[in-house]
Amino acid sequence: MKKTTILFLLLAMALSHAQKFENLAQTPPLGWNSWNTFGTDINEELVKGIADKFVELGLKDAGYQYIVLDDGWMSKERDANGNLVADPIKFPNGMKALADYIHSKGLKFGLYNCAGATTCAGYPGSRGHEYQDARTYASWDVDYLKYDWCNTDKINAESAYTTMRDALYKAGRPVVFSICEWGDNEPWKWAKDIGHLWRVTGDIINCWDCEVGHGSWSSSGIWKIINMRKDIRKAAGPGHWNDFDMMEVGNGMTGAEDRTHFAMWSMLASPLIMGNDLRTASKETIKTLSNKEVIAVNQDKLGIQGFRFTNENNMEIWLKPLDNNQWAMTFINMSDNPVDFVFDWKKHNIGDDVNGRYVDMKKNVFKIRDVFNHKNLGDTSTNLKAKIEPHDVLMVTLKE
Repeated sequence: MKKTTILFLLLAMALSHAQKFENLAQTPPLGWNSWNTFGTDINEELVKGIADKFVELGLKDAGYQYIVLDDGWMSKERDANGNLVADPIKFPNGMKALADYIHSKGLKFGLYNCAGATTCAGYPGSRGHEYQDARTYASWDVDYLKYDWCNTDKINAESAYTTMRDALYKAGRPVVFSICEWGDNEPWKWAKDIGHLWRVTGDIINCWDCEVGHGSWSSSGIWKIINMRKDIRKAAGPGHWNDFDMMEVGNGMTGAEDRTHFAMWSMLASPLIMGNDLRTASKETIKTLSNKEVIAVNQDKLGIQGFRFTNENNMEIWLKPLDNNQWAMTFINMSDNPVDFVFDWKKHNIGDDVNGRYVDMKKNVFKIRDVFNHKNLGDTSTNLKAKIEPHDVLMVTLKE
């Protein structure tokens, strides 16, 4: 057998065993990303300050783990050997030292790059350097990689993300792989065995239901994003999540809108990645972000993505099956006026066709728990009555 044939077979065998790291992101990742608030204006002291706040504000205790530096952390040029280099002014002690600091807090460290020749902000991308960059990340003890889709010309998305997946696996350090190609190539159809989460929309912006243009692309508000994709919930589950983008909680919407935003990302089983400045966050913002009962809905081990149950008279109701035959429900006032709301449980049998879960509410009685306010609301033997403020939410769990 010729040497070239043997080498080809060995390469094929090696590639056939490449895979994403299993047993990671069994529930949606919780963390923080620098982009929504800071763009490329990031530095070492900022990131250390955020890590400190994770602990000080109880966010680590609530389950948040990952601190992810988005675009702009690296120098504009690779070094003489083609390696990525941290910007020496922004990060004078380098990425390994920063990773060590974050790890010393019991947290995990993430970085950003891009499948294109350059990143969205014009820094060196990974195209043609995937294995080299993966080795660099491993040497820095990186735990999470967000991988963007700018400047990719006409390359195939599934192939490009598979290449980086294989590179990360060969480098040997377990990494949560976050695919960020904005849903353009329908990753929910092919990315389950490649990444641990994949963006399903373009960039988010801090508004209730708007779209803001930026030339050839636009950013979308909370409800624009929620309503953008149809029939993708069956793709979500432990180790593979639909990512509705980083959160805008604390970035200028009302407290009610922040609560609804947080509730919906939890119902959708989306990663809960904070995007605000934790160093200056209000008590109300931290109260929302650190609500363990709401987070528990997001982190439910079944990993089922919630869905719209009804939508009538400016009141949306969403439903999410939970472990142990429990359910989560959100009641959202979409109007600009307060609503006195009454829900007759006996007129609404609960069910999830995708996952084969059904409840006859005439025969079953559930205890009702208000998870934002941490109080019990009786049970489903009587009508649920509540006053819901504009753009606010009543989020409950149901337990037999």
